[in-house]
Amino acid sequence: MYELSVEDDFDAAHYLRGYTGKCERLHGHRFRVQATLRIQHLNEIGLAYDFTVLKKHLKDVLSRFDHNPLNDTPPFDEMNPSSENVARTVYDELKDLLGGESRALYSVTVWESPGSQVTYIP
Repeated sequence: MYELSVEDDFDAAHYLRGYTGKCERLHGHRFRVQATLRIQHLNEIGLAYDFTVLKKHLKDVLSRFDHNPLNDTPPFDEMNPSSENVARTVYDELKDLLGGESRALYSVTVWESPGSQVTYIP
């Protein structure tokens, strides 16, 4: 089994609806996102998956969140833009972009600060 990951980041502001504390107010993060694939076999040239392709797909997903208020950006206009929901949303959208390789997508991890992260594994 091979496990490979790529990372990218985006800057965005958000606030948490229904939360009591400082995160109920608008604030920003540099969200760091890691997408991890698990692949059983290498291809004919010895690769599990092309890092360049995976990085492009992750960047495509994250680009619509970058420098935007998450609370105004679907699906977070209806769902709380918690790191947990960001991780699941990125997972679902990345899975769609991977097409036939979607079965290899294992997890998405989101850091909202260097010491705070969440991982979504369906």
